[in-house]
Amino acid sequence: MSIGLRQLRQFLAIAELGSYRRAADALHIAQPALSVSIQKLEHAVGVQLLERGARGVTLTPAGQALMDDARRALFHAEQARQAARRVALGEWGQLRLGFVGSATYMLLPRCLPAFRRAYPGVRLDLREGSTTGLVAMLRSNDLDACLVRGPLADDPDLDTWQVEHDDLILAVPAGHALAGRGEQPLAAARGESFVMYSPAKVPGLHDVAMALCRRAGFAPRVSQEAIQVQTLVSLVASGMGVALVPGVARAYVTPHVAFVPLADAEARAALSLSLVTQRETTCASALRLRDNLLASLAP
Repeated sequence: MSIGLRQLRQFLAIAELGSYRRAADALHIAQPALSVSIQKLEHAVGVQLLERGARGVTLTPAGQALMDDARRALFHAEQARQAARRVALGEWGQLRLGFVGSATYMLLPRCLPAFRRAYPGVRLDLREGSTTGLVAMLRSNDLDACLVRGPLADDPDLDTWQVEHDDLILAVPAGHALAGRGEQPLAAARGESFVMYSPAKVPGLHDVAMALCRRAGFAPRVSQEAIQVQTLVSLVASGMGVALVPGVARAYVTPHVAFVPLADAEARAALSLSLVTQRETTCASALRLRDNLLASLAP
């Protein structure tokens, strides 16, 4: 016969209060029902645990031995209950979060410290990758959420929230004729070689950059492809060409590259960073992060 936590709680109440009547009052149950429950407990243990006497109820040696273990059992049961509840509420456990490199410029430094202060019980497992690779990891349940560059195509299996908007700007070598001249139309770079995003690995950024060039009246001459924004900027610094990059790339400080704002209206707010999860995710901490990120957008 098994022993229930309710029986242990009742047993401790009687032991601590020294009376069936007082314990029944404290537990808000009828005294006969309490007596029957303790009888079942003693039957399950196989020995007498409590003795009634003129001065109240006392513990037998067996009852005394049980009392310490009963307290530990109830303590650990409560700890387990709280842990399960905190995980379900997103306040405890692990959050496996993927991110593209450019999220480290502004978004993660702005939002992660506040998230960690609010939910110190959530352990962050951060993994960098490309948009395509991170979404694939999300689909295979290797990530709980990811921060990727958009726009993303609609997908019935994923939920997406835009958490940062940004302009496209032009990165040019520091000695370039467009450096330091202020806002320029993208058409001014039509004769340049471009370092471009890989269409296979970074399809969203590639499509936006190519579409912007087409609207400016030219098809870019691509000299090199890359995946991460930092890599594009480094290749520009190496003289491989110019590149269209998110405005947050200005945080990539290098004396070898100048960043030129674009006059083209289509370049403004052309990009987004999005938090992506599986639809109806069971990872509550991912939804806590979503709320934290969306709150940071509020004016």
